[in-house]
Amino acid sequence: MDVFERTEKFVMKTYNRYPVCFVRGEGCWLYDKDGKKYLDMLAGIAVCNLGHAHPAISQAICEQAKELLHVSNLFHIETQAELAELICKNSFGEKVFFCNSGAEANEGAIKLARRYGTEINPEKYEIVAFRQSFHGRTMAAVTVTGQGKYSEGFGPMLPGVKFATFNDIDSVLSVVSDRTAGIIVEPIQGEGGVVPADEEFLRALREIADRFNALLIFDEVQTGIGRTGKLFAYQHYGVEPDVMTLAKALGNGVPIGAIVAKGKAAEVLKPGLHASTFGGNPLATRVGIVVMKEMTKPGFLEEVEEKGNYLKELLEGLVKEFPQLLESVRGKGLMLGLVCKRECKDIVKSALDKGLIINCTAGNVLRFVPPLVISREEIETGIGILREVLESYAG
Repeated sequence: MDVFERTEKFVMKTYNRYPVCFVRGEGCWLYDKDGKKYLDMLAGIAVCNLGHAHPAISQAICEQAKELLHVSNLFHIETQAELAELICKNSFGEKVFFCNSGAEANEGAIKLARRYGTEINPEKYEIVAFRQSFHGRTMAAVTVTGQGKYSEGFGPMLPGVKFATFNDIDSVLSVVSDRTAGIIVEPIQGEGGVVPADEEFLRALREIADRFNALLIFDEVQTGIGRTGKLFAYQHYGVEPDVMTLAKALGNGVPIGAIVAKGKAAEVLKPGLHASTFGGNPLATRVGIVVMKEMTKPGFLEEVEEKGNYLKELLEGLVKEFPQLLESVRGKGLMLGLVCKRECKDIVKSALDKGLIINCTAGNVLRFVPPLVISREEIETGIGILREVLESYAG
């Protein structure tokens, strides 16, 4: 029985998996069990920002595994404290709560906001979220996800969630009130089609949250940890949230999530109100320290921004070359979406067959979130493969 048959027989079919099994990675490249080489411009969906088998991360994992993998949060954990300090000193944050995933971080942020609100007024528990958003697969995270396909059949949803239109402040004003405890928003909607927020929109959200004494929550699970050319996407806008959620790239593949908070929001969760058995364990936080130190090395983020601009330039060239297929490019840094004039899942499959890994989001947007260590030459290789694919569809 091979891996495909074994998966089909024993693993719940929650994904429509491609018939490929990777067994090794190095930098921006993955190798399947037959030895075929693939350029990874998806990075495990914006997770492996430092690429595959990064030497410093591999060394940290091996060393930590020989020392200590897990102790409970009933005790102090040295690496947890160090990682929390690194995050806070490089962001607006004052305190950090560690968990295991982006969905868990968003779940915790929603709990935090509701507790914050109900301590002011028992009726202050509503959350404002946005259509076309994505915040994870747990019940509260699905409830605030503004795409019905993710919640269909799982109702009833969490009460007290109201949806507004992204980048439309009048829409927000129509649903916010003194009952609002929190506003949760992605600086760039990833699963919604790589749609960046307007600066004026986020500034207005900050003002509205202050006016109604609600917490402004930025979901930076996908945009955080250098993805957009800044360490955190909020830094592009000059707008600080009260709460920020992180995961994905913070562990470069080792599961970890975090809730970062400041001011009153940082003091809401008292002992007994929230917890996570594995959250912030020695292994995950040891890796997180390596990631943060690599990301904050002089010049690293500037290079990400430069490479993002180069990738965007090449993608815009494809738009001009294939106007019958492509519409536009949007995003920031190395989080870019190539908007197609048709559904694009078949383009993704054709690219995979030729050794290029990307994916399709929002039905018609090709998403590019490669490892941040990708070179200009590798970017050119990826665009070259995509051009071959588009030529076959252009006829």
